[in-house]
Amino acid sequence: MAAINNRKISDLIFEFPFLASFFSDNGLDITGKEELTLAEYFAGFDEDEIEDKAIDVDNLMFQIGEFIKQMIAFLGKEDDVVKTVTILPGHDKSGNPEKFDDLVIRQGEIICIVGPTGSGKSRLLGDIEWVAQGDTPTGRSVLVNDQVPDKKWRFSSADKLVAQLSQNMNFVMDLSVYDFVELHAESRMVQNREQVIKRIINKANSLAGEPFTPETPITSLSGGQSRALMIADTAILSKSPIILIDEIENAGIDRKRALGLLISEDKIVLMATHDPVLALMGDRRIVIKNGGIHKVIETTDEERKILSTLEDMDRIFLAYRTKLRQGDIITKIENTQ
Repeated sequence: MAAINNRKISDLIFEFPFLASFFSDNGLDITGKEELTLAEYFAGFDEDEIEDKAIDVDNLMFQIGEFIKQMIAFLGKEDDVVKTVTILPGHDKSGNPEKFDDLVIRQGEIICIVGPTGSGKSRLLGDIEWVAQGDTPTGRSVLVNDQVPDKKWRFSSADKLVAQLSQNMNFVMDLSVYDFVELHAESRMVQNREQVIKRIINKANSLAGEPFTPETPITSLSGGQSRALMIADTAILSKSPIILIDEIENAGIDRKRALGLLISEDKIVLMATHDPVLALMGDRRIVIKNGGIHKVIETTDEERKILSTLEDMDRIFLAYRTKLRQGDIITKIENTQ
């Protein structure tokens, strides 16, 4: 960072695109001067210009360095990528030790969490979100990339380990779908913003039962449309490496495509579900009993075969639901792949 004054403005903006807004916001015109170094650029100001614009060159250099540091911290760096999250065992509500040695969850995996209502699914998710260090009621500890995690995962408002997609989504902002996604994209300082916004809306429409346009007010979206939009937005724009989805079976969206989108963006997907189709789509499932992890089950080849049958049944069910929505007469639907 100390050598930025000797680097070309064009190189700095290529590496840190958000710098363009710094120059603009501070009334510094760099048009046609991008091949100058910062030092050369500021040396080009004459005394009258410096006095008229109240320019403090040394202070501006310092501010540029600090702005880069702060934006990197906000936006995250490549070496901040979470490859694995490891859960070390604690105990159940009765104080009995959990029945596993450690549980390593890898980038791109789908992990399902199953168990009766009140069994402790939310507590497990809370431990992961809080990156517990033996300081929660379960006594569990969580490692990130095999290391005791940086405190930012616990205390930084900009860095969240888990992004939650709740079952009920209610928008209250008076914005169009486009404006809503644009607002999030601007906050993330994304490049190629138009392409990213278009991609998010297109992906959302591929998940939703009924399409919507960029001009649609978000307050008029159905429950399924809202969930589809937030899944696409979270998959593509969220920095959080872990996505928690609660009862996606009730979302009214294409569940398989939704999961495919999330893992294609290198997210870890944790999914609390009672749906056998979704449970068997996962790589593994965590069984919760009495507040503790009772067992961890790898999805077997036999279960994959059962999943194929369940998916066939699910396609028929969805086809009947579509007919009902469209006001059609219900007739027998053949089991087509």
